[in-house]
Amino acid sequence: MKRLPGLPAGLLRAAAAALSPAGSRASLLVLTFHRVLADHDPLLPDEPDAARFAALLDVLGDQFRIVDLADAVARLRHRTLPARCAAITFDDGYLNNCEVAAPILGARGMTATFFVTTGFLDGNTMWNDIVIESVRAAGPALDLRELGHGVLELPDWPARRLAVDQLLGKLKYLDADERLRQSRRIAAVAGWTPAAPLMMQSQDIRRLADKGMAIGAHTVTHPILCRLPDDVARREILDGKATLEALQGAPVRAFAYPNGRPNRDYGRRHVEMVRNAGFEVGVSTATGVCTRNCDPLQVPRVAPWGRNALRFGLGLLRAQTQRRPDLVP
Repeated sequence: MKRLPGLPAGLLRAAAAALSPAGSRASLLVLTFHRVLADHDPLLPDEPDAARFAALLDVLGDQFRIVDLADAVARLRHRTLPARCAAITFDDGYLNNCEVAAPILGARGMTATFFVTTGFLDGNTMWNDIVIESVRAAGPALDLRELGHGVLELPDWPARRLAVDQLLGKLKYLDADERLRQSRRIAAVAGWTPAAPLMMQSQDIRRLADKGMAIGAHTVTHPILCRLPDDVARREILDGKATLEALQGAPVRAFAYPNGRPNRDYGRRHVEMVRNAGFEVGVSTATGVCTRNCDPLQVPRVAPWGRNALRFGLGLLRAQTQRRPDLVP
């Protein structure tokens, strides 16, 4: 994936510099990942494996300077950010972030910010992963009529991917307790029980920090903040930050809104909670690049595109033209 057929790397660098010059007209491209898998997973085809992630980083590093997120946002506001800057982020706190992604980043002298949901450290499993792994473990059919989801036929990997998408879509905006109840019931019907931890251990926070990576907060239980009473939302934000600061022995500067869609998953009151908690940076899942006029507590991000170098390289350029994301006013 390192080669860019038909488009010399120098041309892409020049285009990136034109779209993201230094100083007052600078912009920051922030990429978001979740997992980096040791090997390709047919149930998670959009998640890069180690080889693909390494290739993505090589293309990214050809076009951009990889910078620390919080430092870059501060420099952007002070009009001192260099040209062609990008930051890398990870959400949720998967164990493979530490075991697979971090060594690949380190080998290239790159840093990233890892947003960790503290309630799933040390052996707990997120509800969405319970669903994914249950569908993986199920036989050729999964009878979920008791939950109102019918009988899911699972003859092959495409059918299982479709089942995962359907179930996650139905459960995502349920009350948190009901969402967890249903995901656990799906696991019981499928006969799935965790064999190995999917999320980081507490000591992995210190390991990442010692490698020069930044740790960010992502609440305690990954709730939809808009669906919580304000006091509960505030506690989720504060407690996640406090736990991570205790584990790494240093301030946590950045926060990622769970799900992250402005006006649906979080609102203005949650931005103020993040500000009052002492965070310098907050990131959303609104698509676009961050400019000096961007709210530092609502930094937009983009997901990696394409499975070949040409599409990825062009996607990086295209993302830089998206300068007015739909954020909370």
